[in-house]
Amino acid sequence: MTFEVGQKVVYPNHGVSVIEEVSSLNFDGVEQTFYHLRLLSNNSKVMVPEENLDLVGLRPLGDQGEIKTLFGILEDGNIDTYKDWKGRYKQNLDKMKTGRLTEVAEVLKNLCLVSQKKSLSFREKKMYERAKYFIVSEVAHVKEVEEPEAESIVEGALQKSLDKLGKVATPKSGKAEVVEVGDTETVEAAAG
Repeated sequence: MTFEVGQKVVYPNHGVSVIEEVSSLNFDGVEQTFYHLRLLSNNSKVMVPEENLDLVGLRPLGDQGEIKTLFGILEDGNIDTYKDWKGRYKQNLDKMKTGRLTEVAEVLKNLCLVSQKKSLSFREKKMYERAKYFIVSEVAHVKEVEEPEAESIVEGALQKSLDKLGKVATPKSGKAEVVEVGDTETVEAAAG
């Protein structure tokens, strides 16, 4: 996969970035191509070797179809959640590392539900904020809207999911459990 100068790309766990330069550098007699990125979240600069693009998960900005799929996931009311915070954290961390919109959407939705039941741990709060920013920034760039508008759209989709959980809840995990959403208590039926 190759990228061009000026192209917006997604750098997992950091969000939308712009390729500002592509250069070749010689290290120990080996010529390597590097992509110079500027992270739009904080204007930091990062160099990524071309041979590591797949390893770091650098990918092109999503298209309208991918954003539609993203909102389908955010709104569907299906949430896979561990009761144990360590298992939940590991699962969510693995999904965040992929940088895929669908995986990050599941993390955001999962942590949104947990935050409705109890306070998130410090690490989970940071992950929630990172997942939300990651999605909001990509939605803003793809839909060509300002970030506050994109954030409002994302929050609306999450609320639809929480509303559905208040009516009929079907977890992906297949385990029946009680989920409290606001003042409503819902028994999740075992999937399958």
